[in-house]
Amino acid sequence: MEKDLSELNLLSIFHFVMAGLTAVTGSIPIVHVLLGLKMVSDPSFLSGGGPAPPFNPGWLFVGVGALIILVSWTLAFLLLLSGLSLRSQRRYWLCFVLGCIVCLNVPLGTTLGIFTLLVLSRPSVKALFGVGRVG
Repeated sequence: MEKDLSELNLLSIFHFVMAGLTAVTGSIPIVHVLLGLKMVSDPSFLSGGGPAPPFNPGWLFVGVGALIILVSWTLAFLLLLSGLSLRSQRRYWLCFVLGCIVCLNVPLGTTLGIFTLLVLSRPSVKALFGVGRVG
């Protein structure tokens, strides 16, 4: 049981680190959003002072950049919540599902996800979370 608790604590630290990395890298598209807003507010920005082009890609920059930021920050928040849940042995299924989702983030997320799933699949860890109890 002591081994399970120490591994859950270590996993929670790695989830916090992954949440921070996800939030920071998810903030990079802020540049695209700002550039898109500049294109929308000043169409002559695209043509160097000449007539405005027929298609202004500014809203595309804003939309895609905002979507990437929203998804990344949501994942970072869920990873933070998962780290807190691993530390307090609560929300087993949240931790398990996030372990599956974070496997898509190659290579660090894959490693973290696999180890999370391996630890959470043990019967002794399930007992710590209270999964499988009746009543």
